[in-house]
Amino acid sequence: MSFPKPTSIIDLHTHVIADDQDAYPLAPLAGKQSDWSRERPVTYPAMLAAMDDAGIAKVALVQASTCYGHDNRYVADSVAARPDRFIGIYSIGLTDEDAAERIAYWHGRGLHGMRVFIAGHTAADRGARLDDPRGFPAWERAQELDIPVCVQLRADGLPQLENVLQRFPRVRVLLDHFARPRLDDGPPYAAAASLFGLARHANLFFKLTTHNVREAKEGAATQASFLRQAVDAFGADRIAWGSNFPASAGSLVALLGEALEATASLSDEEREWIFHRTAKALYPALGAAGGRA
Repeated sequence: MSFPKPTSIIDLHTHVIADDQDAYPLAPLAGKQSDWSRERPVTYPAMLAAMDDAGIAKVALVQASTCYGHDNRYVADSVAARPDRFIGIYSIGLTDEDAAERIAYWHGRGLHGMRVFIAGHTAADRGARLDDPRGFPAWERAQELDIPVCVQLRADGLPQLENVLQRFPRVRVLLDHFARPRLDDGPPYAAAASLFGLARHANLFFKLTTHNVREAKEGAATQASFLRQAVDAFGADRIAWGSNFPASAGSLVALLGEALEATASLSDEEREWIFHRTAKALYPALGAAGGRA
């Protein structure tokens, strides 16, 4: 069964992996490469082909920290090769002494946003804190340059996120994968109460990714009930779709199809925001956004 597509589609969470390890050597965080980047890598030319197959206008290339750590050269080179189709999100070590300088450097290389990777599938530094005072200069630089900051963490890190949102209210923070909330208890999603409690922070935005699309079908959860609660709590203009291709298994065509099915119960206007308008509002390089939903 096929579902109607919005008027434009932007994918705000993809990854590219080079096929030349001499030019772009592996340097994964914590020293362990992610399985997906080894088993199903996608180069930027292959990403373009997948986008064309899926009918996706533009994507954000998010630094694959579990493959290259904070060496963002392949993302930067990919964006430089096709700035008409890609924007780039670089990764930094938040508490590194030169973090503010690295932000300025990658910003100068034509990348459009930064990412802070606290924990994911591959082991990361579990002692790292998003609200570590040593990272405040980096947050201040992001605020000064008006750079959206993607944050990858899990539910137990949400109190740290709230500390940052309160301290830096002008930094637009984009939470990867909705922080992978537990949804299997179903509506009203009491297990995800700490996530929904962040709705009052207007500078917090969310990526609806394949993880959420699939996990919203587990246990007592349904995609329609989770999406309705998320949109009612946060607003569609604070939610943007990202496939997580190729980290999430499946073709880009298939991942988009899953997302279209998951959001089918939403209004056309809400889906327009989730599939392209929110992305454009966050990253002007993607094009102008329409009016507020």
